[in-house]
Amino acid sequence: MTKLSIEDGWLTPVRRCPSPNQDARPAGEISLVVVHNISLPPGRFGGGHIDALFTNRLDPAADPYFAAIADLKVSAHVLIDRAGKTTQYVPFHRRAWHAGRSCFQGRERCNDFSIGIELEGCDDIPYEEAQYRRLAEIVRLLLERYPGLTPERITGHSDIAPGRKTDPGPAFDWARFRRCLEPCRKPS
Repeated sequence: MTKLSIEDGWLTPVRRCPSPNQDARPAGEISLVVVHNISLPPGRFGGGHIDALFTNRLDPAADPYFAAIADLKVSAHVLIDRAGKTTQYVPFHRRAWHAGRSCFQGRERCNDFSIGIELEGCDDIPYEEAQYRRLAEIVRLLLERYPGLTPERITGHSDIAPGRKTDPGPAFDWARFRRCLEPCRKPS
């Protein structure tokens, strides 16, 4: 995999697919990373449907599942596909619309202060090694760039929206991911 960097809020060199589903962060704060999963239709990978969803071009007739979600206005900052290929939809300094109703440590509206990273997958299918490697690389860059982020402020969608969301699910190995971050821990 190519080594990444962040320039003007964008990862480079990665594919960009700008989403209209973004706006200014109310306070400009970045202090949380939220790990998600997505597959469209559920349980199937590839096909470009995630790009279409995040850019408001999802064809409701392409799959019966799409009819219920085609009008959603959602996005994430980054998607990591099964092979580790990365697409960025929203620059990090902007607010992506990924968390919905959410709360972290008593603070609501997590989109205001978080970065959303989607892994192509679903709750009960193991993630690929390439995804763990790329996720760790991106999170290390974010930890270096944004002082409000710490390893303790990396969470799953299920943790900030319990009862409403289940991702990244039991197939995501948090211990494995956190071991990848050990060398970059910030001093307390």
